Amino acid sequence: MTRLLPERALRRTSAIAAAVLVLAVAGCADMGATASNPKMQTAASLGLAAAPAAQAAPALDSQWWLAFGDPQLNALVDQAVAGNPNLQVALARLARAQASVMSTEAADKPQLNGGLDLTRQKFSENYIYPAPLGGSVQETGTLQFNGSWEIDFFGKNRTALDTALGTANAAAAEADAARVLLASNVARGYVQWARLNDRMVVAQRALAQREELLKLVRDRVSAGLDTRLQLKQSESSVPEARQQIEALNEQIAIAQHALDALVAQPGATQALTPPRLANFRNMALQQSIPADLLGRRADIAAARWRVEAATSDVANAKTQFYPNVNLVAFAGFQSIGFDNLLKSGSQQWGVGPAIRLPIFEGGRLRANLRGKSADLDAAIDSYNGTVIDAVRDVADQLSSVQFVARQQVQQKEAQDAAEAAYDIGLQRYSAGLGNYLDVLTAEVTVLAQRRDGVDLAARALESQVGLARALGGGWQPSDTTTAAAPAARHP
Repeated sequence: MTRLLPERALRRTSAIAAAVLVLAVAGCADMGATASNPKMQTAASLGLAAAPAAQAAPALDSQWWLAFGDPQLNALVDQAVAGNPNLQVALARLARAQASVMSTEAADKPQLNGGLDLTRQKFSENYIYPAPLGGSVQETGTLQFNGSWEIDFFGKNRTALDTALGTANAAAAEADAARVLLASNVARGYVQWARLNDRMVVAQRALAQREELLKLVRDRVSAGLDTRLQLKQSESSVPEARQQIEALNEQIAIAQHALDALVAQPGATQALTPPRLANFRNMALQQSIPADLLGRRADIAAARWRVEAATSDVANAKTQFYPNVNLVAFAGFQSIGFDNLLKSGSQQWGVGPAIRLPIFEGGRLRANLRGKSADLDAAIDSYNGTVIDAVRDVADQLSSVQFVARQQVQQKEAQDAAEAAYDIGLQRYSAGLGNYLDVLTAEVTVLAQRRDGVDLAARALESQVGLARALGGGWQPSDTTTAAAPAARHP
């Protein structure tokens, strides 16, 4: 017994020395030049100076469309969020990413599986088995449990989990971005429907106006005050007005179909009261680009999480240069003859480490690392592009809100003047003090101003919708981190 202890100690020392040698060899692995070059944009690099706390704008409400005060619009957005297929695709991608987190997390835990093999076979007479086993037909059985646990010395499993979590968080943010975009598209479609309804009111008013004017011209022709030329001109204007009404009917139907598709319910708008622009309340939105814009938009957060995932993926590619260290064990029964399988003499077991070291891979590992580094560069450039587009998007929407409001003031003055000129021209024509051409000219101007007034009112609402979307639609950063967290807690 006293002689065995030094031998065991020697064997252990040899094993430790071998392990140290393996690790030393692994430390010499050449990863090549794979540094990432692009740098991520920041608020400071974009010139978005941080605003004082007292001047910081409040976060947008996550149900910003409620500010318009239209119950029908609220119901349509709810239906769209519940049933739109494109949003469901984004949610399915999120579920897939969360499942990947669960799968990756399992790799860092001990694994245990069992197996039962029962075989009837003939043993070769000319192999390693002597007679009487060689040449005989025997029944063999193995009942065994196998266990393994990969000891994550170099962080391979940890970095793989970080990659999966980053991907899941990105998928969660992309689903939120899809939800914000869907709500804004429904709101824009609803505003367009209201615009066309108001344009229809203008067109019907124009038809009634032209029919009244036609009656007046007929009376004047009968009285010998006008010629048939004026009558034909007046008669041609009535079918033109009716044609415009039919064209608007077509556009209204198409707008309703588009809304039906967004809410994934054909005919959903048929049961609704046609909306009017005057029924909308204006939204109160900030008039400057917020300094914390990069944290308000889900698409920027998704791009940032893609960078985090790609960074972890590069780290994981580096761990492939180091050895895998596993602790493996097995225990069970093995016998010749099924009746001997569960006897105590058929027991077997084993336990020990298993180390695998990449020594020569023909450049495969370096190529993989370079590929992951290229993916990281692409993710950073994609993030920078998303950030720049977001800043431009907000700037565009702010400009639209401000300039459309100014245009509305000028257009209102022009419309009031055109309405007054038309009334005066019609009165002068009725009294025989003016000619028919003056009335037609005034009518063309007033109809154009009425249409412009409707279009600008719709543009004002659309720019508010666009600004709400550009500012993130009320999205909060915590939404993405909590979206993937439940998956990470599953066993």
